[in-house]
Amino acid sequence: MKIEIITPDKKIYDGEIKSVRVPGKKGSFQVLKDHAPIISTLDSGPVRMVDQDNNEIIYNISGGVIEVKANKIILLADSVN
Repeated sequence: MKIEIITPDKKIYDGEIKSVRVPGKKGSFQVLKDHAPIISTLDSGPVRMVDQDNNEIIYNISGGVIEVKANKIILLADSVN
């Protein structure tokens, strides 16, 4: 899957991953390959990604929106710490 993490100021991450766990407004959820299309608001908390080499990458966001469609993820974060 391809993911882009973008803030109003800049692109934070752009690459291929195996999975991502995000802090949804009603609880965290995970996105894997071939996930159903979804748009969801995000709360403050960690975004945990596993890249193609099984390395975990963590960004802390202060809220935002995620869109998943056809194995492409766009995460618009208010800010990243």
